[in-house]
Formats: sequence, structure tokens, C-alpha cells
Amino acid sequence: MIAKPVPRSALPALMALALAGCISLGGPPPESLLTLSPIAHAPAGSGATAAPDRKVIAVLALDTPAKLDVLRVPVQVTDTELAYLKQAFWVEKPARLFRQLLGETLRAKSGGAALVLDGDETVALATTTLRGTLIDMGYDAPSRSVVVRYDAIRVDSQGNATTRRFEARESGVPAQARSVGAALNRVANTVAGEAAEWAVN
Repeated sequence: MIAKPVPRSALPALMALALAGCISLGGPPPESLLTLSPIAHAPAGSGATAAPDRKVIAVLALDTPAKLDVLRVPVQVTDTELAYLKQAFWVEKPARLFRQLLGETLRAKSGGAALVLDGDETVALATTTLRGTLIDMGYDAPSRSVVVRYDAIRVDSQGNATTRRFEARESGVPAQARSVGAALNRVANTVAGEAAEWAVN
């Protein structure tokens, strides 16, 4: 039996069907995505301009361990075992979300007294830089708690560096995506608030 030639107009559809059998898009998308929302907001219309007598704080990109360099929520199962929470996905990687949260919290805490840069803007005018490592932002299964741990490094205009660790926990959290996400948002805001107070003083 001789196969009839395929019309040229049908080729794109046939190629799409063939590719669909070879490519996996990772299953159905999650019902919702997690993010961090600041509790402290700078008021609408507020702003600041770089000036010789005004502090300019640049929040630089944060380092993270490999377990946080993903869009998942890590779960500490034991001292030596790590998993990821089912159906819990961040809209962006945790380090970027926490950097944005820290920047907005700094704007609110400074009350316009400082110009805060938390994106990829130039830091040439910065009088203070804030960097560090987001060590943990996940769920601890044995204690049923969420934890956020941030090692901050503050460098002033003279090049003097100061470090400080910030940590907050919330216990009694069920291992469910929505509950863990809400608790992580509260705890991350606590850490960001404490780090912002330290950075502006």
C-alpha cells in the first residue's frame, strides 16, 4: 500500500502532534503560586533623590544555598534529609522575592530619609550597601514550623563591613502549601523589618 502525500497545509498540525508526544511540560500547572507581600509599605507618592546629605542604600542580590535556588519550598525532613513541599511553588526564586521585600520595607522604615535601590540599578551612588545570604526560607517537618534565616552584610561609605544574623520562626504550621506560604510571608516580614531597622541606623 502506498501512502498518499500529505498536503503542505497539514504539515504544521502534524509536526505539533509529533512534538507533543516527545516533550513534557512538567504536568499541569499549580493552582496558585506563592509570593512575599510587604506588611510595611512606603506611602503612594513618596520618593527620594540622591543628595550629598542623604543616605543611599543599595540592596544587592543575595546568595543562597542550592536548596533555595529553585521555585520550590524546601522541607527539612531530618538533619540529613531534604524534600520539597507538595504543590508549593514560588512565583520567583526566594532570594529575589526576599530582596524586593527588604527593599520595600527599607523604604517604609526610612520614611523618605534614604534613597533605596533594590533592583539592578547602578550602586555607584550608594552610601550603604546591604548584601548577604538567605540561608533558609522553608519548612521544618519535625517541629512543624517555618523558618527564615538571613545573614546580612552592611558596608558603609568608608568600606567598613558589619555582619548580623536575623532569624524568625513560626510553629504549629500544617504541611500544606497555603498555610506554609502565609506563615513564611509573616516570618519573612519579621526578618525584613529587623534587618531594615539595623540597616538604616
